[in-house]
This record gives sequence, structure tokens and C-alpha cells, in this order.
Amino acid sequence: MPLTLSQPGLLRSANFIAGEWRAATGRTLDVTDPATGGLIARVPDSGADEARAAVDAAHVAFADWRKVPAKQRAQIIKRWNDLVMTHQDDLGKLVSREQGKPLAEGKGEIAYAASYIEWFAEEATRANGDLIPAPVPGRRMFALKEPVGVVAAITPWNFPAAMIARKIAPALAAGCTVVCKPAEDTPLTSLALVALAEQAGVPPGVLNIVTASRERTPEVVDVWLDDPRVRKITFTGSTPVGKHLARRSADTLKKLSLELGGNAPFIVFEDADLDAAVEGLMAAKFRNGGQTCVCPNRVFVHTSVHDLFAEKLGTRVARLKVGPATDPASQIGPMINARAVEKIERHVRDAVERGARVVTGGKRLAALGPNYFAPTVLVNADATMACACEETFGPVAPITRFDSEDDVITQANDTPFGLAAYFYSQDVRRIWRVADALESGIVGINEGALAAEAAPFGGVKESGYGREGSVHGLDDYLHTKYVCQGGLD
Repeated sequence: MPLTLSQPGLLRSANFIAGEWRAATGRTLDVTDPATGGLIARVPDSGADEARAAVDAAHVAFADWRKVPAKQRAQIIKRWNDLVMTHQDDLGKLVSREQGKPLAEGKGEIAYAASYIEWFAEEATRANGDLIPAPVPGRRMFALKEPVGVVAAITPWNFPAAMIARKIAPALAAGCTVVCKPAEDTPLTSLALVALAEQAGVPPGVLNIVTASRERTPEVVDVWLDDPRVRKITFTGSTPVGKHLARRSADTLKKLSLELGGNAPFIVFEDADLDAAVEGLMAAKFRNGGQTCVCPNRVFVHTSVHDLFAEKLGTRVARLKVGPATDPASQIGPMINARAVEKIERHVRDAVERGARVVTGGKRLAALGPNYFAPTVLVNADATMACACEETFGPVAPITRFDSEDDVITQANDTPFGLAAYFYSQDVRRIWRVADALESGIVGINEGALAAEAAPFGGVKESGYGREGSVHGLDDYLHTKYVCQGGLD
């Protein structure tokens, strides 16, 4: 089915550098529909030249953009938000088609992305400094907030609208300029958002975006890592890549925001409301087909309620409707590509070979297309299985029994990652004990849907550092400058 937009101009297939849309002059990258494998568009497969041109433009634009009054920057960003919401339907179609998520989720992601744009438009006028009491007469001491400079944003494929908005909006609000590389699987949504930012009045050079294949991404990013004019890297993706960026950024001491891998536990205590816990797990685990960094990867259920919970969850998961985004009834779409399906299949096979049992799902749905996998519930999972050690990133919920609070806390924390964690309990004393004990940057208590623009998003341990969203999100794009004036007595 062809992709039909009410505003065809939102479907862009060129880089945006220095206020110009620059079509490919050499290699191109195919953007395909994960539901069918069909071609949607071709975008530039950029390299070092395009990456360097983007930095050149951003560096020149920074000198003027940083001087634009915060209120004026806020007005431009607010216009961007308004345009995003005006075109929510088209953008929802675009993200659904190239990423595969159901259309309702696609439109929901656009609203979620816009919430960050709106939030940081308002935060732009709140980058307040401090007047410091002077220790001696005749002196005035200030702490001022200033933009860090050129920001390089590298975004993932699973939320192509939300992730770029969550990075670019605070950068622009702080007075930074941006070079961006969207994920090779889902560049079209990001290009459309940049087109709307241009319409909103973002000046030439302030926001630049280049597309590149997986093979040429290192060539693009290495230019930004080596260039001392790029003062910050913000990245969402895997921990190995995040570590590489941190090592390479050391030579120029760039500021870093890294939102990396997760291995989230979901704990159901014996006193939990089981129906609420099932619904919470459905929201947390099966959103975007399980392709989220905060989705539960390990489900721990107390022995006394294990069988009943597994039965309820299995029944609920078996009812999920799997299909392409073009089917309004779809609740689970295709996985992003063949590599993703192969990993899910490997995890399920490994679990079964090690003693797990499939309650529902557990197989490809080849009749639907090349990248579909049935929503799956496993029982008898344990820490030896690949699904407990690696991020599955798919619609698989492996359940492990536990007997005591201390035991499950130990298991939940037995991972190098610490992005999100969830638990269900009605004991208020336990709630605070467990929330304190979990080694995680985000904790959901009797709640499966955590994300909000007003909340700080980020992890601990090998899930990265820095926070996105909230009042803390702007600080990652600002420096603090101390100014001391003497001779005033």
C-alpha cells in the first residue's frame, strides 16, 4: 500500500545542512517497510564530507543563535510544537510505516514527542543563574548558565520522533546548535520533524541532519567525535556503542548524555493486585512490540501467585492482534528487521532448551510477513538463560519464580544495567524498601507506563548517565560560568 500523506512535503529524502535540503550526490540508503520489505524512500548514505559540512554550519550559526533572547527561542520552539501537533496524523502514518508500530501508537508517539518540544520551549526561559553572597566587601559573584555549543545527537530507530525531540528541543532551548544523525532504519520521521522546525523559524545552520547507513555511520560520527567544535554528544542506543563514544570523546573532553541498554526487572509480590499487575506488564512489555529500552526483560513472580499470574498473563497476551500498521486492529506490529527477529527466536529457543515452557506464542508468524514474531509468555525462566542476560527487545515475557523479598532484590540487581525497574505491591512499607533497594534510574511502583516530559529519564551503572526531560534535562546542554566582579566598594 503506498504511503499517502495529506502534506506530501513532509516526506523528505535529503540531508538538511545550513538551511538547505541537499539531495544525495552519490550513494543512497533504502528505507523499507518492516511489514513487507517494500521500498518507502531513498535517502543519502552520507559520509565524512556531509558530516563536516553539518558541523561547519552549526559552528557558524552558534555565534548568533546563542545570543537570541530565551523568550524568542521559546517562541520558535513553541511554533515547532504547534506544527508537529497540526500534522500529527501524517507524522503518525510516517512513523508507523517506517518503524512498524500500529498507527495508534504512531500517533501517540507524535504527541509524546511534541510534549518534549512544548516542555523545553517553556524551560528555555528558566535557565536561571545564581547571585552568590560575596565573602568580602566590594565584590559581586554570579553563576551564569551558558549553552555548551554544537551538539551532536545520535538517535535510535524504535522511537524516531520522540528521541529526536527529546534531544533537539532542549539543545535549541539552551541556545545550542545541532548536528543529528537519525537511525538508518527510520530516518524519514526525523527528516519530517526537521522540516517542520524549519517552517517554525529555526534559522539556517542551527539544526542540521544527515542520514547514513549502518556501514557508514562510523564515518559520520567519527568526524563529530574528532572535531573540537562539537562540545556535546547525546546518544540513545546500545551500551557497547555508548562506551565507544565515551572513549572517543575523551580526546576533546566533550560533554556526554548516554541513554544505553537495559535489563528491566518486573516484580509481582504476593500481595499485589494481580489484574493490575497484568495490565501494567502489558503496557510496559508489549508497547512497540517490546522494542523499548525500558520494557521489562525479566518478570519475577512470587511462588504463591505464580501460576495464577502466568495464566492471566498468557490469556491476555494470546488475545493480542498482530498485524501491519495499515490494519487499524493491529496491536503488535512487525519487528524492525530480520536481525531483530533472529535474536528473539534465539532467546526463546535457548530458554526452552534450558527448561522454560512456552505458555503462548514462541514462534515466527511467517504468514504475515518476514519480520513478525508472536507475543510470547515463558515460565520456568532463570538467570542462566540468554533472555535474562541480554536485552531481548521483542514481545517475550519470561517469568521466574521467587520466594522472598531479599531474594528477588538480589536477582533484580544482578545485572550490569540499571535503566528501569517495576514492581507491584500493596504494602506501603515494602514499597519504600524495594524502591530504595533497586539499582535503577527509573522505578515504576504499581505502574507500567512511566515516561513523561516532566520526569527525568536516564539510568545508572552501564545504562548510562545524564538525564533527558524534566527540569534536569536542560542542564545537560548548559555550562555554569562563574563571574566575579571586584572593586565595587
